[in-house]
Amino acid sequence: MRLCELGIAAARAGLAKGEFSSRELVQSVIDSWREKNGSVGAYLTFDEEQALALADANPGAVPIAVKDLINVKGQPCTCASKILQGYVSPYDATVIARMKAAGFIPAGRVNMDEFAMGSSTENSALGVTRNPYDLERVPGGSSGGSAAAVGAGMCVAALGTDTGGSIRQPASFCNCVGVKPSYGRVSRYGVTAFASSLDQVGPLAKNVEDAAILLGAIAGHDEMDGTTPDVPVPDYAAALEGATLKGRRIGVVREYRDIAGLDPEVKRIADEAVARCAAAGAEIVEVSLPHAEYAMAVYYIIAPAEASANLARFDGVRYGHRSQRSQDVFTLYTRSRAEGFGPEVKRRIIMGTYVLSSGYYDAYYARAQKVRTLIRRDFEEAFASVDAILTPCAPTPAFKAGEVLDPLTMYLNDLFTIPSSLAGVCASAVPAGFTAATPQRPALPVGVQFICGSFEEAKLFSISKAFEAS
Repeated sequence: MRLCELGIAAARAGLAKGEFSSRELVQSVIDSWREKNGSVGAYLTFDEEQALALADANPGAVPIAVKDLINVKGQPCTCASKILQGYVSPYDATVIARMKAAGFIPAGRVNMDEFAMGSSTENSALGVTRNPYDLERVPGGSSGGSAAAVGAGMCVAALGTDTGGSIRQPASFCNCVGVKPSYGRVSRYGVTAFASSLDQVGPLAKNVEDAAILLGAIAGHDEMDGTTPDVPVPDYAAALEGATLKGRRIGVVREYRDIAGLDPEVKRIADEAVARCAAAGAEIVEVSLPHAEYAMAVYYIIAPAEASANLARFDGVRYGHRSQRSQDVFTLYTRSRAEGFGPEVKRRIIMGTYVLSSGYYDAYYARAQKVRTLIRRDFEEAFASVDAILTPCAPTPAFKAGEVLDPLTMYLNDLFTIPSSLAGVCASAVPAGFTAATPQRPALPVGVQFICGSFEEAKLFSISKAFEAS
């Protein structure tokens, strides 16, 4: 096995035993980037010199790929958008500072959907990323570069962000573990905002243990982010000791039983995952999320509204792209934004501006927030009777690039992940199997999602680990 194919725990063990150095580990990642990036396209940039220098300065450090909306001092942070080309970060995001302090190196910036808006990474303005299990297919999104790099063995692990499913869906598509922490568990300071009441940074890794280690390194209260409560962060790696499903109550959602659009192979794998839990000693309990059917509509009101406000700062004045065709301040703003933003970002800004506009705020945004409260209460009631909820991650396995052109069809990729995002609870994606190969489609990875209550990541990791081992 090449060093870059090791996970975090295995890499740390090898470094501790002196089997290889941190520089050799980083160099292996660099070699893999040079070999595979032409076909997979996971990375946008890779500062080899900085990564090797950090490895020399920090013996025992492990390199981690970083989604291109997290600020790392001295590196570009483009959010895969033309409007931020040329911007170089003058500071480290809190998650990067904590990562460095915990013995990790930010090594390579990976591709994403522009400003994290998408489910396939096809919305990137700066490059194409392909699924390592079938190069004709997408890696998912918006953290598609992170998932593809992990799935292809091009990094030890990666950081991504999840607003409505952007860690979990690509993790499912690329056969890796992904975790969306509870809202507020991880600081968003230095992370470019999409939807501020939803965004969370989380790990994509080769196994549950690695995800637990990485989340443990970045989680916790931060004075620079007022949404992070001052509560203790458990030792997530220690929570894996003796992980078992025996005696756990696992919920299956009544409303998802016969849901339209669910691929038969995904349904089979999800049903088998439920059976695996039962065989491992879990009690399977039916739960109800009666307002989940409204989650998609609620999300695509709230998230674009917040994006409309957050992206107003990208105006061609302070940094990034500035139109050369402007004659005054008005045309500077309008033309810089028209030239810099891609179609999906423009679509969501327009949607968000509309629902926040005079005469429509109460009809759309205010009402959506009320339904969001009902969705959160549904989860609270469900968790009164179960330890976790088990669902598919996405309705389908990875689809071919260019196959899904209708935005509404693309949005349905987050059908199972959006409700928990709106509720602010934590959730994981864990590999569960492969689809059967057919003449039309090769065998493709499929993950399942475990959902636990707010700030119950220790329980989430324990259940995910026990399922992984079952």
